[in-house]
Amino acid sequence: MSYEAVVIGVSAGGLKALGTLLPLLSPRFALPLLIVQHTREGSESFLAEHLNERSSIRVKEADDKEYVLPGCAYLAPPGYHLLVEEDRSLSLSVDPPVLHSRPSIDVLFESAAYVYERHCIGVVLTGASGDGSMGLRRIKRAGGLTVVQNPLTAECGTMPLAAIRTAEPDYILDLEEIAGLLNELGDLPPASGNEKGEHL
Repeated sequence: MSYEAVVIGVSAGGLKALGTLLPLLSPRFALPLLIVQHTREGSESFLAEHLNERSSIRVKEADDKEYVLPGCAYLAPPGYHLLVEEDRSLSLSVDPPVLHSRPSIDVLFESAAYVYERHCIGVVLTGASGDGSMGLRRIKRAGGLTVVQNPLTAECGTMPLAAIRTAEPDYILDLEEIAGLLNELGDLPPASGNEKGEHL
């Protein structure tokens, strides 16, 4: 199986979790990563810059209608839902919050499950809500690969536990193990050979 994208949802404890995971990804990592980190609307958006300085892959805040590129991580801006469209472009939405969150992990995961189907990897990390569990189940039902951080080693295990109960994930791993799995799977060429990056 080859994959086209990784989607990651994270909430409380996310700065530390992403700060551990992303720097462990290989410079040869070939898949785009779409990330929702719960943030308050109007909060300072420094996370992408912080992670980009520490990672060998590019990390940036997502822009509306930009096409995803291999080996680049896109973070949802504060106050916006992040979705992926059928043409593999990104969409930002100010629709109402879902489970009190905008951006919502479920919104991203459900759009990714629809677009990428079995070629999607869904990852739920540390957090204090139930967001992401339904979306992860949608990815699993579409045939994608599902991964949850070990709640025993997560800074906040509530969100991983909810995802485990709801989605019955394929893997329950520590952060370092998640990075190893992604490096193994992300070294493969994307399934569709999509070259939409030329539109940037």
